[in-house]
Amino acid sequence: MLDRVLADAVVVLHLAFIVFVVAGGLLVARYVALAWLHLPAVGWVVWLEFSGAVCPLTPLEKLLRVRAGGAGYAGGFVEHHLMPIIYPAGLTAAFQIVLGMLILMLNAAVYAWLWRRHRTRSRR
Repeated sequence: MLDRVLADAVVVLHLAFIVFVVAGGLLVARYVALAWLHLPAVGWVVWLEFSGAVCPLTPLEKLLRVRAGGAGYAGGFVEHHLMPIIYPAGLTAAFQIVLGMLILMLNAAVYAWLWRRHRTRSRR
């Protein structure tokens, strides 16, 4: 029972981390110090997407599910939990690169906006 709860907690943590990577730049607009956490998180995810590596939370979740008596699953967290919801097709290496580029471009745009906002305020 505990392993199942822990596996579910890992899924929630994983999803929260993904949301932080995608939308955390907006939190940085309010709490500038979060940039020290957000930028490395973005770098980590972009590296994972470009390299095709697996986030360590995915095997941890799978292990906990197996230990709880359930079945593991093939593929990664995004492919197993998010892709069926967001995209009907499977996750390919090319699509992972597209996801990495989207994350990089989205966050670059947010940080460019924050930089311009900061420069405008400091000139006043």
